[in-house]
Amino acid sequence: MFALDPRLQQDTLAIGDFPLCRLLLSNDSNYPWFILVPRREAISEIFQLNVADQLQLWQETTALAEILKDTFDADKLNVAALGNVVSQLHMHVIVRKRDDVAWPAPVWGKHVAEPYDAEQVAAIRERLRLVLTNDFTFLEDGS
Repeated sequence: MFALDPRLQQDTLAIGDFPLCRLLLSNDSNYPWFILVPRREAISEIFQLNVADQLQLWQETTALAEILKDTFDADKLNVAALGNVVSQLHMHVIVRKRDDVAWPAPVWGKHVAEPYDAEQVAAIRERLRLVLTNDFTFLEDGS
């Protein structure tokens, strides 16, 4: 059974589900930083997914990236699957702007995370409701 890694559980806010992946928002208001986690048990690498799931992961990642670029007016998107700290397979999709606090460097370890307040999270969820209309189910309580 799928279970979210405790570190991801602690550091993110659940938004909803694509057919394969749980969509999370990193609780760092420095950047619109989203994370896709395939809802599969004991997977740490992309190649461990079956071929259909690999394709679905890539489709969900690229669709999300395109939506985020337009919705958040990104100058660049950073897409990565690292897993050095959290081994559970997850894909980062981070909206970058030339005026963000870490530009042009990577976001990791640059600045202390600034947690979102409830109003900011509600605003992001509302923006996403307008654009995540196909094959996406919102988790109403964020859990």
